[in-house]
Amino acid sequence: MKQGFSVEKVINAIESVINTGPTVPLHEPCFKGNEWIYVKDCLDSGWVSSVGQYVDRFENMLSEYCGAPFAVATVNGTSALHISLLLSGVEVGDEVLIPAMTFVATANAVNYCGATPHFVDSEEKTLGIDSARLNDYLRETTGLRAGECFNNTTGKRIKAIVPMHTFGHPVDMDPLLEVASRYGLKVIEDAAESLGSYYKGHHTGTIAPLGVLSFNGNKVATTGGGGAILTSDRELARLAKHLTTTAKLPHRWAFTHDRVGYNYRMPNINAAMGCAQLEQVPHFIRQKRKLAGRYQEAFATVHGIRCFLEPDFACSNYWLNALLLADEYRCQRDALLDALNESGLMSRPAWTLMHRLPMYRNCPRMDLTGAEGLEQGLINIPSSPNLEDGNE
Repeated sequence: MKQGFSVEKVINAIESVINTGPTVPLHEPCFKGNEWIYVKDCLDSGWVSSVGQYVDRFENMLSEYCGAPFAVATVNGTSALHISLLLSGVEVGDEVLIPAMTFVATANAVNYCGATPHFVDSEEKTLGIDSARLNDYLRETTGLRAGECFNNTTGKRIKAIVPMHTFGHPVDMDPLLEVASRYGLKVIEDAAESLGSYYKGHHTGTIAPLGVLSFNGNKVATTGGGGAILTSDRELARLAKHLTTTAKLPHRWAFTHDRVGYNYRMPNINAAMGCAQLEQVPHFIRQKRKLAGRYQEAFATVHGIRCFLEPDFACSNYWLNALLLADEYRCQRDALLDALNESGLMSRPAWTLMHRLPMYRNCPRMDLTGAEGLEQGLINIPSSPNLEDGNE
């Protein structure tokens, strides 16, 4: 290691915050509420599939917690993204702007529509889309026809943009919405990781016309596998529910479908677990923010590395705590990851940037200097809410 940077100090800083064991997971679920009671109720009643009281209850609880007039539960976050893109008018042959630094599901959902991901850069301030650089890029490389944006190189319509709230930290949405309006772009918030995060007092996923949440096993609240679409538009909510339930028309016994639909409805047994989890989300968020604060204190004096802090306009859930290596030590990232994991502290880098993946290598993209720098210097460390339980 270069002089002044110490892997041992990084490990010691983490271990000073959390109770270590043979292995500390990156983020594990916490079941200390009514999960057993609600799931057993599903089993006892026999209502375990896509119809049952817990699906409606989960949607109502989610709507109330997030402040979204409508919530539609889905089988996972990727399906929610897919449906939201379709509801936004994304068609075969279109392009959709997404951050290069995102989980692969964002790009895959675009691909499911027969559209092409078009990768844009991220900024260090938020870990999300760099709106200023994006505006300059679109001004130089696109043109407007009848109020819609077209790529001057490919000739394809750029229909939408999907800002992703990375590791639970909100994107700066106001300037991004201005860019979207200027270029006639539909906006879908990928809030998969940001349940409990707020942008200027508004829950993430409720700022754009459509937002998407995930309830995978490693999220703040889990349904085992699940997602949701948030919207304030009654008609979009109706269409979302229709498309996610195979586009079946209501009838006592007839099976009539009026368009191509999808079997994307969340099962009742998953929703039962989700109801119990949502009851505990305020506690989870408090614990995760306390943990983030303790990490920040522990790393305040560690040379060459720092904790990523929520932007001043946001209140983050700190889904995954992120460490950022100083520029001169980014070449040591992999060695640090090896040392942390060998010490039983499960840690990981940011996702491989989308344009480096073989299936998306030839997709259009802007200069990605910001995302590439973040990829080289970012590390996630253990962030489960129960890691703070022993410090209450």
